[in-house]
Amino acid sequence: MKTLKQFALFFHFFMPVVKLAPPNQQSVMFYDYGLATLEDTIFKQDEDKPQDAVKNKENNGMIIFHENELQVQRDEEAPEASPTKDTELPTCLLCACLSGSVYCEETDIESVPVLPKETGYLYARFNKIKKIKTSDFADIPTLRRIDFTGNNIEEIEDGAFAKLILLEELSLAENKLLKLPVLPPKLTTFNANHNRIKSRGIKANAFKKLTNLSFLYLAHNQLESVPLNLPESLRILHLQFNNITSISDDTFCKNNKTRYVRNRMDEIRMDGNPVILGKYPNAFMCLKMLPIGSWF
Repeated sequence: MKTLKQFALFFHFFMPVVKLAPPNQQSVMFYDYGLATLEDTIFKQDEDKPQDAVKNKENNGMIIFHENELQVQRDEEAPEASPTKDTELPTCLLCACLSGSVYCEETDIESVPVLPKETGYLYARFNKIKKIKTSDFADIPTLRRIDFTGNNIEEIEDGAFAKLILLEELSLAENKLLKLPVLPPKLTTFNANHNRIKSRGIKANAFKKLTNLSFLYLAHNQLESVPLNLPESLRILHLQFNNITSISDDTFCKNNKTRYVRNRMDEIRMDGNPVILGKYPNAFMCLKMLPIGSWF
């Protein structure tokens, strides 16, 4: 009992002297004193920098939160994206696609773009296309008009246009062609002006089966003779400024049929060729109008 009273007196006089410490308003971080100097230096260098991210650094079991360096590290590690060329963009971003027509004019493309399904009209004028392959139109049988005017086309695979059974108009003007490809059967207009085509670059029956062909333009080439087997459907034939030196009685007419007349032929231009048309009076007996060219 005596001991209990002593303890009560001790508790009464001495406990008021002991005050509880106020709660700490700041978070406490424990660290290795051996690295204090290093960390002070790091935080001193970064105290004025904006804190954009958090970097966790392990060193002897200690974690240091250091933010700005993480962003720099991520920027350095991120692979640099290679610049996207215009020619690598999807066709309808690089070109204009509208109601079955694709307009790829003056876009500097070097090959035929991948066309949307059911494309009916392709205008790819004034680009840098060098070659036309069979695969370019293998899945687009709906094409009706193609215009490649003003490119650098030197080669066309024979099957490139052969299966385009609906194609009616084809322009390959102002290119670098040495020969003609196989042409589709329903073609009505074909333009190959301003190329380098020679007579040996046109097959003997190149136009024979084109029973719908009405307009044939082969001006400003290197032809030595008028193409053979021109179809009866032909209305306009331009052969000016070639190297044609002679013609024969059956070039335009049928020599063994005196009553044969080319009713549809409206215009033949042969001006700018070395041939003197006046030397071949029987060559034009079947025509309604005489060709334009040198007669004397």
